[in-house]
Amino acid sequence: MGEINYVRGDATVPSVKGVKVIAHVCNDIGGWGKGFVLAVSRRWPEPEKEYRAWHRGRAANGFGLGAVQFVRVERYVWVANMIGQRGTRTGSKGVPVRYEAIDTALGLLADRAAELGASVHMPRIGCGLAGGKWSRVEPLVTERLVRRGIAVTVYDHED
Repeated sequence: MGEINYVRGDATVPSVKGVKVIAHVCNDIGGWGKGFVLAVSRRWPEPEKEYRAWHRGRAANGFGLGAVQFVRVERYVWVANMIGQRGTRTGSKGVPVRYEAIDTALGLLADRAAELGASVHMPRIGCGLAGGKWSRVEPLVTERLVRRGIAVTVYDHED
C-alpha cells in the first residue's frame, strides 16, 4: 500500500504522465465562485458550466451531498466535482463541510479512477472555505483511494 504524496504547487497542473482526475469539493447550493474552483475555472470553463447545469437539473439527476460529476477537460484530464459541503457559510449547524458526503464521493471517485487507470490530484479538499480539518479528511482519502492502489497527490498552493 502506498501513501499520499504531498507537494507544493497547483493541483490544476499535475506533472505526471497518464490519465489524471483533479478532485475538489463543491457545495450543494449551486454556488461556484470562491476558493479552488477559481483555479479550475481559469484553466477550463467546462467544470463550472457542467456543475451549474447539474445543479439546475437537480430534481431529476442525482445532484446532492455525496454525488460526483466527472467532467472531461483534456484528453487525459478529468475534473471531479464532488458535493461535500452543505451551503457555504458557518452557522448554527457548524461549518459547511460534510465528512460523510466527502467519504461517499471519494468512494465514487475511487471507482472511476480505477476504471480509467487514473491518478488523483487535489488540494486539501473540504479544508478551505468548507471549514473542515485535514486530520478528518486525510484518513478518508487513504481509506477510499490509497488502499485501493490509486496514486494520490495533495497540493499545497504556493503563496
